Amino acid sequence: MTTTDLAIPFFPPDLFEGDREVLLRLLRETGTAPGQRFILGEQTAALERELAEQLGAADVVACSSGTSALTLVLAALEIGPGDEVVVPAFGCAPLASSVLAVGARPVFADVDPWTMVLDPAEAERRITERTKALMPAHMFSVMADLPAFAALAERRGLRLVEDSAVAQGGVLAGRPAGLWGEAGVYSFVQVKTFGMPGEGGAVVTRSAELGRVVRMLRNHGQDGRTRFRHHRVGWNSRFDELQAAFQRHRLPGLPGRLARRAEIAAYYTERFAPLAERGILAPPPAPPGRDGRCFYVYTLLAERRAALADHLAARGVASHAYYPQALPRQQAFAPFARPGDAWPAADRAAERALSVPVYPHLTDGQVEAVADAVCAFAGD
Repeated sequence: MTTTDLAIPFFPPDLFEGDREVLLRLLRETGTAPGQRFILGEQTAALERELAEQLGAADVVACSSGTSALTLVLAALEIGPGDEVVVPAFGCAPLASSVLAVGARPVFADVDPWTMVLDPAEAERRITERTKALMPAHMFSVMADLPAFAALAERRGLRLVEDSAVAQGGVLAGRPAGLWGEAGVYSFVQVKTFGMPGEGGAVVTRSAELGRVVRMLRNHGQDGRTRFRHHRVGWNSRFDELQAAFQRHRLPGLPGRLARRAEIAAYYTERFAPLAERGILAPPPAPPGRDGRCFYVYTLLAERRAALADHLAARGVASHAYYPQALPRQQAFAPFARPGDAWPAADRAAERALSVPVYPHLTDGQVEAVADAVCAFAGD
């Protein structure tokens, strides 16, 4: 049985089915518009303005992916050769590859054993005279402790970059994800909270000047006033007009979709709370409510992960094991790990993390079926 055969897939094939007619209309309008601007046109500019207004940001710069957004931010902050950036040892490859892309060195710090986000104390322990920035990342359904990282960055004179790729819509202590550091990033890949049928992302910032530099770097170092005048070495990280128009169409519905994700996650957390003594740990319920929470995916820590995944599949429920190896254990990044360093919590997370479906158009019956299947496994 493949994941596409399962009654409850992890990545649903019909994410945008309800918007099919709108997408086809926008495709025709974009393709036949007199200006023939397929990238960085009026729709992209409007999407950036609308997101900035929604967030209270000084600037939002749409770009080709969340990964390129991280690279653009690091470059705009003039982080480069000889510099170190402290990153989580557990997470997505761009946490390390974006640092390497600008010539700097990622320094891997361990994560909290339960929430799986970067531990501020572990991050501070890795700071050296070469450290230029901290880059915590929100993970699965929990935001990193940004108040602690903001205080640490100020105390040690470091730049703070927020990898909020999975956390669009999350709010911590009244501040949206992405606006705790000098800049944050979002990813619009289809399965993210503001996903779209393609690749894309954005840089969000409270600094108009930083936004100006990022905007220049995303388009080969041009400032937008005169073509073919390159003020800095940049990248091709431009945004698609069709996708911008589609995202503008979907933006008003984002709060409702986020609320549904949160509702599903709250139900899971209540159902799974008694399973901790039986080898299945759900995300922590504190703080109460939705503060510091994002609901990109819902991830359990299971002592018998493979057995749980097989059990769920047998009952028609797909699951997904993200990041089955800590970043400094990966062949690509192991050469940059400090000799003798260890990341026990990251290693444990890589062995135990298993995510279950939490997308907003799951029915109540499907959500209950997922929870029932997990609970049945724990009762075996």
